[in-house]
Amino acid sequence: MQRGLAHPSLSHAVLEFVRRRHGFLIGGKWSDAESGSTLDVEDPGTGELLTRVAAGDAFDVDRAVRAARAAFDTGPWRRITPAERGKLLWKLADLVNDHADELAQLESLDNGKPVVFARAVDVLSSVEMLRYYAGWPTKLTGETIDVSVPGEWHAYSTREPIGVVGQIVPWNYPLGMAIWKIAPALAAGCTIVLKPAEQTPLTALRLGELILEAGFPPGVVNIVTGEGETAGAALAAHPHVDKVAFTGSTEVGKLVVKAALGNMKRVSLELGGKSPVIVFPDADIQKVAPALARAAFFNTGQVCSAGTRFYVHEHIYDELVDHVYAEVRGWKIGYGLDADTKMGPLISAAQRARVTSYVEAARDDGATVLGGAPSEAKQGYFVTPAILKNTRPTMSVVREEIFGPVLCAMSFRDNEIDRLAAVANDTSYGLAASIWTRDLSVAHKLARRIRAGSVGVNVHSVPDPALPFGGFRQSGWGRERGREALELYTEVKSVAVNLD
Repeated sequence: MQRGLAHPSLSHAVLEFVRRRHGFLIGGKWSDAESGSTLDVEDPGTGELLTRVAAGDAFDVDRAVRAARAAFDTGPWRRITPAERGKLLWKLADLVNDHADELAQLESLDNGKPVVFARAVDVLSSVEMLRYYAGWPTKLTGETIDVSVPGEWHAYSTREPIGVVGQIVPWNYPLGMAIWKIAPALAAGCTIVLKPAEQTPLTALRLGELILEAGFPPGVVNIVTGEGETAGAALAAHPHVDKVAFTGSTEVGKLVVKAALGNMKRVSLELGGKSPVIVFPDADIQKVAPALARAAFFNTGQVCSAGTRFYVHEHIYDELVDHVYAEVRGWKIGYGLDADTKMGPLISAAQRARVTSYVEAARDDGATVLGGAPSEAKQGYFVTPAILKNTRPTMSVVREEIFGPVLCAMSFRDNEIDRLAAVANDTSYGLAASIWTRDLSVAHKLARRIRAGSVGVNVHSVPDPALPFGGFRQSGWGRERGREALELYTEVKSVAVNLD
């Protein structure tokens, strides 16, 4: 047995699930790929084969879309009342909560993240997301409208489900991102074809079993595993998909947009970021340093909204950088299932090579590098957190999303708001930002000027289901979470009745 599956903490349920044959969920039933092809799933903490799942292609995606189409057009889903949709979502939330330990272990095995964080953050936030959207189906209303054309009219609008949606989710938060997309789509009354990341399909497949157990009708949620270039591309281009929702890199997001043009399907995109963190000299270094370490290095830096561009006032620059480095040096880097692990591996050998190449390029270009070395672990894709000093705005490490534990720490001299805003906005992205100061007047003024979808003051991000999340510019289109996410899955219809 490989090392990960021999871990003493693993439950029998997880071992049994991993060893199971993994097919697609289509029309309420599990089936293999038509071609018989499978996809290797690797344990990033060891580099060893974890299991295999079915590898879908265009034919399998078409089967799933047809099942979702039938469930939406002629199945019982359209006849289920809004209150019943809410109850089903709440039932699914209860099931996810009941299986929290199992799902956290699966997520840790599959993604490499520390199991304590997988349970506390990924799984429990998924429960809260489901419960939040369980309250929405009965509140999706239109309005009565007074029109000004001659005559007597009864005019009103309705908000209706958009139809069949294709949802493509990433590998950094496999369960959480699936729930972010599934929950509002189901609340709105849509049907779904979900394509999890090829690196991390396991919690999506286990979620599919819980969806069936919760009582959702066949075809309402379908899950097809496979490569992005095959299954993902086929889903984005399928003519009977009404909307595609994608979370991932900006480069792939642009490909999704092109694929969607065939039938002009609706598109929402949650893409990359290079988020600024601005620290003023009145910030409390003792309190701020641990928070900034988490902002940059949580989930091994594999977070689209990670605070990876630090701008710190020169009066506290050296002291704060030293405190942040001391904080992360104290983190236990290790296998995700070990209870004391604070930072796990990167997702793959390719991602580790990408991260280390950025660090070396910065070093060659004159940056001072604290940390950033490959781990001494003999197995798995581990690196130590890297803090880069003496970086310049033109460097690739400052301008490009690395998606790993790499932080560029720069200083500024004065507190001129417009100049700081210009520095923060000097990026093609606009996903998140944070401002650290005790002066709320300064914070509000700067927050107003920063072009980002989420701005934190004395916090980097707040993962609340009610707060909209998304980006400006090349960080994406549309918003996840909150009421705004429901708008992505609905169409507005106007009805005018001539009473004369």
